[in-house]
Amino acid sequence: MAVDARSGLRTARTQLGRGAREVALVVVLYVAYSASRTLASNDAVAAHERALDILQLEEALRLDWEHAINQVFVHTEWLGVGASFFYATTHYIVTVVVLVWLYLRRPTEYLVARRAIVAASICGLACYLLMPTAPPRLVGAPYVDVLAMHSDVGWWGADASAPRGLGHLTNELAAFPSLHAGWALWAAIALWRAGVPAVVRYGTAVYAVLMSVNIIGTGNHWVLDAVVGCALVAVTYWVVVLLGARHQGRVAAREAVPTVVPRP
Repeated sequence: MAVDARSGLRTARTQLGRGAREVALVVVLYVAYSASRTLASNDAVAAHERALDILQLEEALRLDWEHAINQVFVHTEWLGVGASFFYATTHYIVTVVVLVWLYLRRPTEYLVARRAIVAASICGLACYLLMPTAPPRLVGAPYVDVLAMHSDVGWWGADASAPRGLGHLTNELAAFPSLHAGWALWAAIALWRAGVPAVVRYGTAVYAVLMSVNIIGTGNHWVLDAVVGCALVAVTYWVVVLLGARHQGRVAAREAVPTVVPRP
């Protein structure tokens, strides 16, 4: 019994240590995300020009849907209010819930998902630092800031989804690519790979689509922001899975080589 108790204690300590390391990693990622917001350039003129370049490209590709979608959210009050709460909450809550669930129930898949979201987020943060881009709501007419319209019913102020009074901590020029759209797709991919029930798989797929529509409708991102954000996560996830499979293949090949015992 004493041996079992000591073994159980060691296992609990090991799991606690691993959990602490994972929490520390998430904290470091969040600190880096916050730091990028404060370190990023606040050159609104250059960010505005990049936004217009994106819009010009969208017009050439016939993807300039922002104004039409935004107007639906502006003129439908219940949709605008619901979209504001959706934008300000789900991005963080769903991501954390998926990470915790994977860590507890699918440890192997958790490692793949964690590496993918960290890598994709680092790429996104690099874009925010190197080429700040204004979202539609900062470009002005005809685009409307839906969250600012309904700030009286929520905890956010007029500065994106930041809590009221903390807008100065928000980098409002972090539009391209959209990590809101990317992280939503990441959650869908992670849970599909984890083999959750079909209703959950399809639910997360719908969530990813709704997130992309939401960020465009509220005036927080361009269509190409969402497209590139999703593409970034998809490619990053694919690379992580591919590298993991190659590593496992090399390990299996080494283990398959018979050990030659020299004859005396």
